[in-house]
Amino acid sequence: MTRFTATKPLRTSATAELQAGRAFRALVEQLRDGTLGSGMFLSMPMLVEQLEMPLAAVRDAVKRAEAGGLLTVLPKRGVMVMDAGPEVTRECLDLRAMFDCEGARRLAAKGHDLPLAELRDAHERLRDAAARGVSPELQQQAIATDLSLHDALAEGLESGLASKLYAENRNRVAIIQNQRPFLADRIVSAMEEHLEIIAALEARDGDRAAAAIRHHFDKTLRWWGIPAT
Repeated sequence: MTRFTATKPLRTSATAELQAGRAFRALVEQLRDGTLGSGMFLSMPMLVEQLEMPLAAVRDAVKRAEAGGLLTVLPKRGVMVMDAGPEVTRECLDLRAMFDCEGARRLAAKGHDLPLAELRDAHERLRDAAARGVSPELQQQAIATDLSLHDALAEGLESGLASKLYAENRNRVAIIQNQRPFLADRIVSAMEEHLEIIAALEARDGDRAAAAIRHHFDKTLRWWGIPAT
């Protein structure tokens, strides 16, 4: 008796998964860089054209993005990018602060090596450049530099689940940041707040770092006109 293998369906399934992964990464990239901004509505045909990916792959990507809180699916209409309103902003930044505080404490307690000198230099250069004036390029650099410290703090979590949740929230915060571009005064003050966190990490003082993180959280909310709860 001749036995038939299911090699073709397997290849088809693998190709579909690969395309879905590529579509999701492309979607997240455009959400993170502000191409798809907060509150934007797109029909599925529009999103397919925007991502230049097959419809099935885009549908899978949308499901993943919705599960991560990045999009809302509007049945029979399309999708809407996450609304970066005051309540969502407060919740996302508060969650990041919780991750940051715990990461900082663990990093300080375990004595992990971090590229603190590099982080300090990058923050000081950006602070000094912003004091001389801000361009769109510098605003994007400010977002990248800002995230570099938060990503370093997340390294201290040492938990696969926590890291996954942090990464999902990181994408939401990126949408929020693109909605509220950095101005010169805020770049300078934010970098100063980050430098205090870095100094606490250099001193291996987890409690001091956590206090600096909470101060940074409160100042960010005030700068954006969002009252603390």
